[in-house]
This record gives sequence, C-alpha cells and structure tokens, in this order.
Amino acid sequence: MSAAYAPAPTTTPAASGGSIERVRAALLAAGHPDTIRSYPEGTRSAADAAAAVGCTVGQIAKSLVFRLSGSGRPVLVIASGANRVDLAKLGAALGAAVKRADAGWVREATGFAIGGVAPVGHLTAPRVLIDRALAEFPRIWAAAGSPQTVFETSAEALLRLTGGALADIAEDAPPALGA
Repeated sequence: MSAAYAPAPTTTPAASGGSIERVRAALLAAGHPDTIRSYPEGTRSAADAAAAVGCTVGQIAKSLVFRLSGSGRPVLVIASGANRVDLAKLGAALGAAVKRADAGWVREATGFAIGGVAPVGHLTAPRVLIDRALAEFPRIWAAAGSPQTVFETSAEALLRLTGGALADIAEDAPPALGA
C-alpha cells in the first residue's frame, strides 16, 4: 500500500492516555520531534501498522519484550516487522539466555500493553537490541504507547533514543522449496 492510499492519521490521539504521553515526553526530552500519529483502525500488529501508515511491513519497528534469565531484567528487542527473532541469536548477542515474557509481566515492567510497547518511556529501563535490518530503511515507524499510535523515526534515532545496539537477531529465511 502506498502512502497516497493510507487513511489520514490524526495528529493528536483522541484518548491521550498516560502511556502515549510518557512516550511523547521521552521523545521530546531526547530532542526527537513529536511525530506520534493515531490510527483508529489500529496498529496492534506489524501488518496492521504498515497498512495504516502506508509502508512496508519491514519498516515497522516492533517492540518485543523478553526476560533475561537469572536477573529477570527486561530486554527490549526492536525488530523489523518482517522478521522473527531467533532466540539463540538473541541469547548470543546478550551473552545470556532469555525467555519470552507474558503479557502481565510486560505491562508491569514497561508500563505498556502488548500491541503498544514503545521503544522509549519504559517504567523499568530495559537492555535494548535493535534488528540490523531496520537500518536499511531511512524511515521507520514504532509503537507510541497504545495499539492505535505510532511515531516516525529512523534506526539511527532509535539507537540514540534507547542507548541500544544493532544486532543480527533475525531468524534466517527458510530455504526456498525445491532448492
């Protein structure tokens, strides 16, 4: 879908809750413009967000929360919407095993509900890894605190905003059938 056919976003979310305002405050405090946009039809999944924004699924920066084994510290993985995270690669990049976090723990640790986890504004500072594939795009969109909001940014800006590091954490593509 091209941007010309995407529904027009609203610039101020209709229900500016605490999570969205926390993201806005974190962006502005870091010198990032307020590019938060609201899409009433929802941006809960990477496919939904891409359709709403009018970009490719690869340009969606999905935020996935894991628990670092042992310490239980949150780990935020910001992955391209086109990729699945390889847990073995993630563990190798972190130097420790990780496990998937359940929805209740994600909300408790980050302050965000699944579907609206933003890269910034977390209640507990996470360790952050960013999918190297996102650096291929000059513009990307990330959740802004709710399942209806996103903000426009770049991989370079996400690195600065989160203090994260680029990492090769995507699953390898399966071989083509008949190859």
